[in-house]
Amino acid sequence: MEEHLIEDGKYRYIEKGEGTPMIILHGLMGGLSNFQGVSEYFPPKGYQVLIPELPIYDMPLLKTTVKNFATFLEGFIEHKGLKDVILLGNSLGGHIGLLHTKMFPEMVKALVITGSSGLYESAMGDGYPKRGDYEFIKKKAEDVFYDPKVATKEIVDEVFATVNDRMKLVKTLAIAKSAIRHNMSKDLPHMNTPTCIIWGENDTVTPPNVAKEFHELLPDSDLYWIEKCGHAPMMEHPNDFNHILEAWLKKRNF
Repeated sequence: MEEHLIEDGKYRYIEKGEGTPMIILHGLMGGLSNFQGVSEYFPPKGYQVLIPELPIYDMPLLKTTVKNFATFLEGFIEHKGLKDVILLGNSLGGHIGLLHTKMFPEMVKALVITGSSGLYESAMGDGYPKRGDYEFIKKKAEDVFYDPKVATKEIVDEVFATVNDRMKLVKTLAIAKSAIRHNMSKDLPHMNTPTCIIWGENDTVTPPNVAKEFHELLPDSDLYWIEKCGHAPMMEHPNDFNHILEAWLKKRNF
């Protein structure tokens, strides 16, 4: 998907289709291609799908926080002149979407979270990868999915390169600490934005009870499960993910 990247001032993003804006927020180790299934499925159905590259490793260390990513997202929405957006985030991207919705509720029409951090402290992984140990990284990457084969060599290589880059590793740890500090359990009951929660039944990074807690705390949410699925449903079961999301959007008239 690299060839579709638009560079526009300080923003780099993929944009497809016209219609209701759907902004996709990738996770900490996730690339834009993680959402290929979503970005191909929804544009023909009347959605403008935008996937901004989040400045995960580009912010100064002291500004490497979930809150600053949420503010960056707001800048992107304003830059593109969008309103009434649908935010869709996986893992850290879900957390950024939640915090952005809390900070700028008037901008967000609907929220979709999958394997989101924001409630569960080890959502960023328990202890950080041993640098230089490829097999360890490979196992960690495979553990994200129900089917380890989804962790292709390309995915493992990317994670391996990230954790062996000292500055990226330091920033990854800073983001993990920021995510823990930004626990949203007290905020969620006051957030009335309609929210679709799509979760893998076999997610070991953010286990199923995390999804149930999001569902209980958010006043206007619907929870859907995908079987034989880990932390990234839109990668592991793109068809199921798209059908659940499409049905929810139709039900809510979005």
